[in-house]
Amino acid sequence: MDKKIRNAVRTFLIKDGEIVVIKYKGRHDGYFDIPGGKIEDGETKEEASIREFKEETGITITKQHYIGHITVEYPDTIYEFEVLIVDEYSGEPLEFDFNNSLWIDINELLKEEKLFPSIKTIHYLNDDMNIKIACDSNHNIIDFEKRD
Repeated sequence: MDKKIRNAVRTFLIKDGEIVVIKYKGRHDGYFDIPGGKIEDGETKEEASIREFKEETGITITKQHYIGHITVEYPDTIYEFEVLIVDEYSGEPLEFDFNNSLWIDINELLKEEKLFPSIKTIHYLNDDMNIKIACDSNHNIIDFEKRD
């Protein structure tokens, strides 16, 4: 069986030891994730980052930069994430029907039980990052590889 491949972005906004995250409601209730989503046809990773970040947090990105790539492989799907860092923005996190966005202390976030795998890359955010994560269907990390 061929796995589905999803091309998407994850965008990190970090300030004073805190990070903007989304906390899902509904299907993934209680799970934390880094804002982001699918790169649409004809859209650059930067355009997708700005659009998805606004849709999921209410925050407008005015300056960002690309730092690398995360591959997250599940039993049936592979997510190819392009990773960006916010340099300048306006607005504050908002609550939506499908998720709540919020600032949270990074150390407190990492203590949470319901984390999507991309959050676990927070200590590896640097230019030219390249990480591969294998997960089970419950988002538990089976293998974590930092590639050069």
